[in-house]
Amino acid sequence: MTTVVGVQRLAAADSIRDRQWHLQALRISQAQAISRGAGVVVAVTDTGVDDRHGELAGAVLNGKEFGEQPTGNGKADTDGHGTAMAGLIAGRGLPNNAGVLGIAPEATILPVQTLHSEFGGSPIDLADGITWAVGQGAKVICIAAGTSEYSQVKDAVAAAIKADVVVVAGVGNTPKSKQVGFPAKLPGVVAVAGTDRDGNHAAISATGPEVVLAAPAVDIVSIGAFGKYVVGEGTSDSTAIVAGVVALVRAKFPGLSAAEVVRRLTATATDRGKPGRDEEFGFGIVDPVAALTAEVPAVGSPASGVPEAGRERGPKGGGWGVGWVVVAVVAVGGVVGWWVRRRTR
Repeated sequence: MTTVVGVQRLAAADSIRDRQWHLQALRISQAQAISRGAGVVVAVTDTGVDDRHGELAGAVLNGKEFGEQPTGNGKADTDGHGTAMAGLIAGRGLPNNAGVLGIAPEATILPVQTLHSEFGGSPIDLADGITWAVGQGAKVICIAAGTSEYSQVKDAVAAAIKADVVVVAGVGNTPKSKQVGFPAKLPGVVAVAGTDRDGNHAAISATGPEVVLAAPAVDIVSIGAFGKYVVGEGTSDSTAIVAGVVALVRAKFPGLSAAEVVRRLTATATDRGKPGRDEEFGFGIVDPVAALTAEVPAVGSPASGVPEAGRERGPKGGGWGVGWVVVAVVAVGGVVGWWVRRRTR
């Protein structure tokens, strides 16, 4: 489940861009001069996406709702978590450099509603949502929630990876998540941890050998429910940010396989913490500009040191793990928990 400790309703839209510190920290303006994510569909398996925000105008496809009585197209979001994730990934901003700008503002969001506010959702809904998103042409799947270790979810994730989709998930948030959660720990998933403003490990982020990449997770501003702006913290935010970077890379290099995209991200990440891969940062903090410009050996080549997609890898192996991002995760009785962004004042 998500732990929500408050909502901050920020000032007018014209002050929002200055609050998005992660854009400057990750040199997003430079990255967007190279790629803006055009043509890439990013599925957000979450609470739905409210596309009435100006920042999401034209950015959200008709999606699908999963649950006991699914009737919607994924565009109803009374909680705001899914909307916040969509804003971080593909927010278009507003005129005069106002409003929320996403990492990949020309990517398209496919809302896959598998969570229903505090009521959570079934792991089966998550599995079905992942499978459906792959069938709809999603090239990136952002999972900002965790669940019990159901075989259906494992199979759906494995099938998505086999279908050349990059699955990005959060590692989870402390104190309820001390280890990398499920499905984040599955082989082949890009498990994302969180950092603070100084590039240090964020205290709210879980750690573990499955961590693949890290990204900002503290004081992250985005859009929320009912036309509001919110500021929050948690690995859900860092996951959405990495999903946006994946969209930039997939747009820039459409011929690269999902495995090669992940290799490009890990090979160009900024090493922090202990030298080499570690349990707090994985391969390092994602570096969008380097990922878009560096020369990186292909996956499976002698120079890459990375196994083919889907292969298991241990804590010191060269592949990548699974991870997913949200704020406080609890899997109880087969119900999907979600680490929604922890909202602060």
